[in-house]
Amino acid sequence: MKAITVRQPWAHAIIHFGKDIENRSWPTNHRGRIAIHAATGMSKHEYYSASTFFRSVRPELHVPEGELIRGAIVGTALLVDCVTESRSPWFMGPHGFVLRDPIAVEPIPYKGQLGLWNLPDDILAKLRPRT
Repeated sequence: MKAITVRQPWAHAIIHFGKDIENRSWPTNHRGRIAIHAATGMSKHEYYSASTFFRSVRPELHVPEGELIRGAIVGTALLVDCVTESRSPWFMGPHGFVLRDPIAVEPIPYKGQLGLWNLPDDILAKLRPRT
């Protein structure tokens, strides 16, 4: 399984808020279920800027600052397309990875990587839906 590292609170938005586009500067031809890895880093500015944006998408969205998991696999989603334009409020371009069917998992601590990367077998074996 491939994985992608996403900074918080954007990873949280993919898994919990219906963020259906992950914006990247590069395209991909990959399709299928990918693991969502929450990056370790997140500045206060990133948090507040993203929180403001989330509320512009849906006013009821509240990002739990102290509860955001970082440095771990937090879920999976289906990568179904890569687009250069979209009506989704989450699209900012230039490339948007279209995501569907997010599933939260029990967090699995792991160091992320750049690009789409291969999830090691021992980490893949630990993926369990969060109940």
